[in-house]
Amino acid sequence: MWKLLLLFVAVGSCRAALEEVFAWKELSFAWPSDEAKTSAIKSGHYIPENNLPLGLERWKDKLFVTVPRWKAGVAASLNYIPLTAAANKTPSLLPYPDWDANLLPTGDDKPKDNQIVSTFRIKVDPCDRLWVMDTGLADIFGEGKQVTPQAIVVFDLKTDKLLRRYNLKEHDYKDDSFFANIVVDVDPSKCDEAFAYIPDLGAYGMVVYSWKENDSWRVKHNYFHFDPLKGDFNVGGVNFQWTDGVFGLALGPRLENGDRTLYFHPLASTREFSVSTNVLKNKTIATDPHNYYLFKIEGNRGDLTQASASDFDEKANVLFLTQINKDGVACWNPKKPLSAQNLGLVVQDKEALVFTNDIKLDAERNLWILSDKLPVFLYRELDSSQTNYRILKAPVDELIKGSVCVA
Repeated sequence: MWKLLLLFVAVGSCRAALEEVFAWKELSFAWPSDEAKTSAIKSGHYIPENNLPLGLERWKDKLFVTVPRWKAGVAASLNYIPLTAAANKTPSLLPYPDWDANLLPTGDDKPKDNQIVSTFRIKVDPCDRLWVMDTGLADIFGEGKQVTPQAIVVFDLKTDKLLRRYNLKEHDYKDDSFFANIVVDVDPSKCDEAFAYIPDLGAYGMVVYSWKENDSWRVKHNYFHFDPLKGDFNVGGVNFQWTDGVFGLALGPRLENGDRTLYFHPLASTREFSVSTNVLKNKTIATDPHNYYLFKIEGNRGDLTQASASDFDEKANVLFLTQINKDGVACWNPKKPLSAQNLGLVVQDKEALVFTNDIKLDAERNLWILSDKLPVFLYRELDSSQTNYRILKAPVDELIKGSVCVA
């Protein structure tokens, strides 16, 4: 009984550290005019209830929010909220870099170089660049039309101009490929030597992209596959089964030789794995079929600890992971062996954190959390009279205070 009481106190105190920054019943967008919005609704290009936020990232006074084209009628897939206007807790999203880049090509229209069709996760690097993994897919849960090739799209955040668009090579993907995340490994003093790591949750692989070489290669490994015993989920009153493979990625601190540890896990799994970026950045080693033992099993997080996303705080040496079956977020300090006992549930809320889809750390060491009731959106129907989407944040040190993650 005393253990349960301690858990309640710890979770309750961490909940108090959370600040609800934004919340919506339905997403709204900053349309150029009322006429443009009315026209989009009338044509079916905008169906408000089909717009669900999924990924987030912060850069200075911009909070980026992605809206994948799960269904028809998504207004814009890549958006931002000016944090200078944070007094409004239900803000309208502004398409990034502009409306034109987020409009679906019609007829014989040629896609623009900065076109964004449907993106899930995005990443800002220390060189003030925004990296977007565009699936190119529209109406994913419906007809599933491949509008543009799967591509890495990179913007200069200081000018909002496109720096590069790189279409994945044919050998980078399979028939079942689905790219919904991207992390970037770069030393800010060597911006031209950046690498991007892109997990393939559908076909169980990973694509590595070199900015300097403007080249990509596909990595295979058994650890990228889902665990058939961990694909059962119960979230928001919905029971469903997923077979999603490698999805959550997070980079550990940079070592003296420049390498880092990439922590990763399949979504349908409770295990965490890792590999040195030295392996991934070397095309010959990364694609060698005999590289099995270069990857490491970190451990098992315990029952019901499936995670959609993760991020790493270097100062505290803590890996944060969403806990979608527990409506919360957990932490683990890699200085300790990974086990259920060394995994701390730092925040849990059965109302505000239903399906913690994405988490991101900002430069001020705040952990941002996006929850969106995704299973209800996909398999049932969201109640537009209730708050369905939330973005919250909390200081890292407050979250982990008193937890097993403090070394």
